[in-house]
Amino acid sequence: MADFAFTRQDETSVASAATGSADFSAKVWDTFTGECLVTLPHGHIVRAVAFPPGGAGGEGEGRDGEGGGRPKWLATGGMEKKLLIFDLSRIVEGETVEGKDVPCYEIGAGVHLGAIKSIVWSRDPNILTTASDDKVLRWWDLRTREMIASYTLDALPSSCELNSGLSPSDPLDAVLSVAAGKNVYFFDGAQPGKLLKQITMPRDVASVAFNGEARKFVTGSPSDTWVRVWDFDSELEVETGRGHHGPIWTTAFSPDGKLYATGSEDGTVKLWKFTQGAYGLWR
Repeated sequence: MADFAFTRQDETSVASAATGSADFSAKVWDTFTGECLVTLPHGHIVRAVAFPPGGAGGEGEGRDGEGGGRPKWLATGGMEKKLLIFDLSRIVEGETVEGKDVPCYEIGAGVHLGAIKSIVWSRDPNILTTASDDKVLRWWDLRTREMIASYTLDALPSSCELNSGLSPSDPLDAVLSVAAGKNVYFFDGAQPGKLLKQITMPRDVASVAFNGEARKFVTGSPSDTWVRVWDFDSELEVETGRGHHGPIWTTAFSPDGKLYATGSEDGTVKLWKFTQGAYGLWR
């Protein structure tokens, strides 16, 4: 499996999941039954899948309130160098449809010159971002099906995630965090292409996750086994987490920002408390 995405039914339940795979397909799953709802065939390895935020309709539509939170759209990308948008509205509860019967369209045909490694939907369901192996970030408007901004990175992107913003009271505020080579980039999640800050790190970075309320970010590296916590303003390392036995390829904060997770080549996922006092299993 190359990538995974899910959409929530409510604050505590996940309604649907999607996977991208080296078997040249993306799949949509019912997380309650474990049933594969549809297999979407592709021409090459699928490396990125993404649902719109909160199961939103996209293309100028509001949230899709039908189908128990079932998302209407799925974006995929990978070694084909194609950004594809699939219309999942034909998937009916309890029924399985053929992939060939799911309508889809391509955004920006011929624009990506390298494999698409990440797809990130913004808080606005009409805007999404792609990160590809041609070292370019691109922002797309699904209403016009056109690229509206781009940014050239200094190296191949290794991670690209939407995190909480610098204004926690604003639910639409977000920061797009990108790792590429020895640089981490932070973009305004509400203004396509607007770079907030670029920080050059002392070593290559495989993954980065940002906590806007704490003004901290965490990184994993392909060259060691430690997760590091950094201050966004001073750019100084403030904490080091030891415990993995392989490079850390994935980092992510929980929605409340009080926990972050790391995924390593050692085959483990570790949870790290990021708050004072008791939290969850920590007493």
